[in-house]
Amino acid sequence: MASTLYFSAASLWEITIKRSLGRNDFDFFPEDIHQLALQTGFTELSIAASHSYAIARMPWHHRDPFDRLLIAQAQSIPAYLLTTDAALEHYSELVRRIAVKSG
Repeated sequence: MASTLYFSAASLWEITIKRSLGRNDFDFFPEDIHQLALQTGFTELSIAASHSYAIARMPWHHRDPFDRLLIAQAQSIPAYLLTTDAALEHYSELVRRIAVKSG
């Protein structure tokens, strides 16, 4: 696998939706995340029709549409998907759960 670091347009979409719904845990702007990701060397990953088709073939271990899209994108590259969500590990060997240290 290449050493390219990706961020998904799907993540920006999710941030935008949750922020517009007034979620307190999304008190930042998607534009800022986008710019920071580009400035730190990440490559933007667009949403493609092929990702939608891959989602249709996935088992229903998890129902979050954003997470399912991220998994489809990771599988299409292929690339590792780093997440804190243990529920996603059932989808692919490309899903890697990471711990988040608080404080």
